[in-house]
Amino acid sequence: MPDISQIKLPSGVTYNIKDTVARQAAAGGITFKGVTTTALTDDATTNPITIGGNSYTAQANDAVFYGHAEFVFDGTKWHEFGDRTGLGDLALKDSASGNYTPQGTVSQPTFTGTQGSVNVSGSLPSGVSVGGGTGTDYTPAGSVSAPTVAVTPSTVTKYVADSASGGGSVTPGSAAQCTLPALTATVQNEVLTLSWSAGSFTPNTPTGVTLPSFSQQTIATGIQSASASQPTFTGTKTKLGLYTANKTLTGNFTPQGTVSQPTFTGTPATIEVN
Repeated sequence: MPDISQIKLPSGVTYNIKDTVARQAAAGGITFKGVTTTALTDDATTNPITIGGNSYTAQANDAVFYGHAEFVFDGTKWHEFGDRTGLGDLALKDSASGNYTPQGTVSQPTFTGTQGSVNVSGSLPSGVSVGGGTGTDYTPAGSVSAPTVAVTPSTVTKYVADSASGGGSVTPGSAAQCTLPALTATVQNEVLTLSWSAGSFTPNTPTGVTLPSFSQQTIATGIQSASASQPTFTGTKTKLGLYTANKTLTGNFTPQGTVSQPTFTGTPATIEVN
């Protein structure tokens, strides 16, 4: 197997391979010493350093953490070989999912009132009675309006396939219509050269190659907020009638009260992030 000391990319850029750390690791192994509070940078010659509040004189192949960076000492200088900056909970995951309730129904609220009484008294001429068409107004029955529900979703804009199947189609036996590029590697004078061969693709050929079409759409990813308006009570006005002269009449009515807070029943769904 040939040795390499440089890598040449398909773009034409050539990079040198700095293998000092790798050779030290192969020769004696790297020993982790802990977390240092001494500021270190790549190629720094700082020595000794402070680990756990104590001074420590670094030896070749010693490795330490400083902040989010990882350093190894070659006997003279420190070399940064890793950085954990920006790594979050999903750094080592391929996907994540969570539940949310994007749609559902609001329950019908109920009206609970405080019962009161109406007392009507007076003196009418002898032989005169008052029918049910006149008297004191009250609202014995009615309806409660449906509340207005407002849901503000969290959204993200992505490209999705327009076709009904969500993809295209390829007729078997049409290999001549689609050639994928291939990555090749050659080594000459310790230079590893990577290059891509040209690929080709002919859409909508007689052998049948159809690509899916895509469009930009806004997709709900969660709910920012949800609210329901306070419902109102609408009653049918009628009269308390007086039917007997020179008598006090008493009746019950519900002049005030509260409407119960409606509840929201949703259908759970799953959001998946790839």
